[in-house]
Amino acid sequence: MEVGIADYKFNPAELKVSRGTTVKWVNNEKRTAHSVLFLGPEGFESERFFPGESFSRVFDKPGSYPYRCGPHEEMKGRIEVSE
Repeated sequence: MEVGIADYKFNPAELKVSRGTTVKWVNNEKRTAHSVLFLGPEGFESERFFPGESFSRVFDKPGSYPYRCGPHEEMKGRIEVSE
């Protein structure tokens, strides 16, 4: 599954996947670096990735995973993981 990043937005902003799915975020901007910052007690931030680069994560546990862009707080998304 893929989440595109363009115009300072995650597309789609909400994604429903099954456990074990790999989600890949692809930076489609022209000049701006982004990151994926997962919120909550087990949160972490990816490295910043530049136009044409990507970041991937495997979702092993069911649940809701809200996130935002580290440098751009207005960019928000959520991954919903089911069994």
